[in-house]
Amino acid sequence: MAATAALYQFAHGRTGDKGDRSNISVIAYDPRDFDHLVAHVTEDAVRALFRERRPAAVTRYLVPSLHAMNFVLDGVLDGGVNDALNLDTHGKALSFRLLQLEIPLPPRLAPGASDQP
Repeated sequence: MAATAALYQFAHGRTGDKGDRSNISVIAYDPRDFDHLVAHVTEDAVRALFRERRPAAVTRYLVPSLHAMNFVLDGVLDGGVNDALNLDTHGKALSFRLLQLEIPLPPRLAPGASDQP
């Protein structure tokens, strides 16, 4: 089994909202890891991670020039700021949840790799 680590070790995130839609950006710390993140932080992986929030749709937008991606999750904010009764009406904690996603180590960091920092 491949060694894994939480996404926050390779990227940072930020969350925004508009109505019942949340967008979560994921920005690679190291540009060398971007393709690996694209391969493992997929729409399906994000949909599965947030399954308890029952997103109507999960769409990923890649921003390669910034080594980043943006996920738009529809229907995850309980109606949005004015309708939701939960404590995090803007969904700001969702980026922290996404950054907990376990992914395989990038090849350069895998045990035995010669390109370790």
